[in-house]
Formats: sequence, structure tokens, C-alpha cells
Amino acid sequence: MNNIEQLLAELKLENNIALEDIPEIDLYMDQVIQLFEKNFGSSTRNKEEKVLTKTMINNYAKGKLFFPIKNKKYSKEHLILISLIYQLKGGLSIQDIKQTLEGVNQRTEAGDIPLGDFYQSYLKLYEKNVEIFSEDVLKTEQDVKQEVKRLDADEPEELETVLMIASLINISNFYRRTAEKLVDRLAAEIKKKD
Repeated sequence: MNNIEQLLAELKLENNIALEDIPEIDLYMDQVIQLFEKNFGSSTRNKEEKVLTKTMINNYAKGKLFFPIKNKKYSKEHLILISLIYQLKGGLSIQDIKQTLEGVNQRTEAGDIPLGDFYQSYLKLYEKNVEIFSEDVLKTEQDVKQEVKRLDADEPEELETVLMIASLINISNFYRRTAEKLVDRLAAEIKKKD
């Protein structure tokens, strides 16, 4: 198996948009895209993959994933929400993201939640999650090597890689399914209040 530590470094998991990186002035769509490319561009799978496009932003707006913009400009709050959407879209459907962020959008628009503070809490948890993930992947690598060693197979590297991929997908699915259940519970709680 290739060096997993090197692979983790290549993922650029530390890439994010810090609160202080978000301008206080409202931005046009092209400026929003530039900000996201600058912060997440090095973490895409390949050079052809786009971090964010006009079509994506328009679809998020049409799908009401964030509250309406004013004068074709995106506020700091919009950028925070788009950043959260960017992170969530890797594991949740657009409908699930809408459901997840609906209350946050309403509270932000009403001025009932300091979205910057909420986002700062998200970023702290994100950093902790990167640490936990990195440690877990390295431990999984060791477990995989032990299993393949037990098989006493020719060309163990391929088998290690396949088992590592399968293990990572399993873990990813477990987390995604748990998140989806939480989305369903959140939706049920919101429905009770209505």
C-alpha cells in the first residue's frame, strides 16, 4: 500500500475558509467563486474538478439552501452558509442539506443567531475531526496490513489497497447513514413545532 501519511497530506484536509478570511464587504458571485477556489482548489481530486460554479450557487439559491441575496451580492453570512453547504454536499443530498440548514437560515435572517460564532464552533470541531480521522486511517492501515499478512498472499500490496478502500467506504457509509438519521430526526422535531 502506498504511504498513507503522504496520502493524508495530499488531501489537504486542513483547507477551509476561516472566519477572518471572509471579507466584511458583500461579494459578487465571481468573487465568491474566487474565494472558494483559493481556499479549496488544492484539495480537489484533479485539476478539472471545480470547487464552486455559478450553476452550483444558483442551484443552492433556487433550492433555498440559504436566504435570499440582495443586489446580486453575497454577505458574510451567505459565504458562511455556502462554506457549510460545500462541506455537507460530500455526504448529504441537497434536500438533506436544505433540511439541516433551514433553522440556521431562519435564525440568521431574523438576527437570532450569531452565525460567525456558530461557524467558529464548526471550524473548531472540523479541526478535531481532521485529527481523529487521520489517527483512525493510520490505525485502519495497520489493521489492514495484519489481515493481509494473515492471508499470506502473493502481491499483498494490491490486497491491502483493496481492503483499505473497502474499510474507508464502510466507515464513510456508517457516518453518512448516521448523519441522514439525524437529518430525519431534525425534520421530525421541526415538524412537531409547526
